[in-house]
Amino acid sequence: MPPTDRPVPSRPETREVSELRALRVRQPELAPAVDMQLELVELLRRLQARVSTPTLPPVKERQRRIGEGQRVLDFADLPLDWPEVRLSARQTADILHRYDLIDRADHASLVVLVREDADLMPAVRRWYSGEPANDGSPAPMLDELLPLAMRPFLARAVDVAQRGLDLSGWKRPSCPFCAGPPDFAVCLNDDERLLICSRCSGRWPWDAVGCVWCLETRAARLPTFLSTDRRYRVCACDSCRKYLKAYNARGAARPVLPVVDLIATLPLDAAAAQRGYEG
Repeated sequence: MPPTDRPVPSRPETREVSELRALRVRQPELAPAVDMQLELVELLRRLQARVSTPTLPPVKERQRRIGEGQRVLDFADLPLDWPEVRLSARQTADILHRYDLIDRADHASLVVLVREDADLMPAVRRWYSGEPANDGSPAPMLDELLPLAMRPFLARAVDVAQRGLDLSGWKRPSCPFCAGPPDFAVCLNDDERLLICSRCSGRWPWDAVGCVWCLETRAARLPTFLSTDRRYRVCACDSCRKYLKAYNARGAARPVLPVVDLIATLPLDAAAAQRGYEG
């Protein structure tokens, strides 16, 4: 048969990509941040498609860990293919360097470090365990890089780990899957919100009112302020001077999309900083 000239159909855009493109049109001042996020989303998509399915303990064992206040995913549970981890780290570093979030010297240090498993593996293990970084680290921006570079592997593990789990007994502000801190939330109603992990994107229920950092619950110490469209809010704390951003899902046209909403709320970060709060 003669060759056909029919064009190969393009892959449809994900909801995150289409929402990011729309955000760039609505708020052109955010275009550099949107463009960087689009590159990170595409990298995540490519890598996550190649991450293997982890073999995890049965639901009963995972549920026991939840009941005892232990994170579900030990380091050994993560589906880490080290050549893929190195690739993710290097390409993430390249993206951050292109958008001036890491300078040339730090980028060069990171590229050298991620070439060798003997350097990268202990650094990743330390980061995952929450141990403080060495002051003499050869790559001082590593802890800024790893949350992005490791996300394909952690997110794949959470996809499996959350199946069949009851998280109602988890009463900690850290992630039940990887023990990471939250970096966003979604308000479901007047009584409940979901916290979203900064490392693995896992979600877990939390009271609607209360500081996730110092556990302050006095309403007078917990100011909030809203975006102009009232879709986003900053939940601040006058006791520890920290804050957490949140998406109001009530009556929303779409679900929370952290890769979009974290960029859309950058003006709220500036407003919070002006008021003396730290993220």
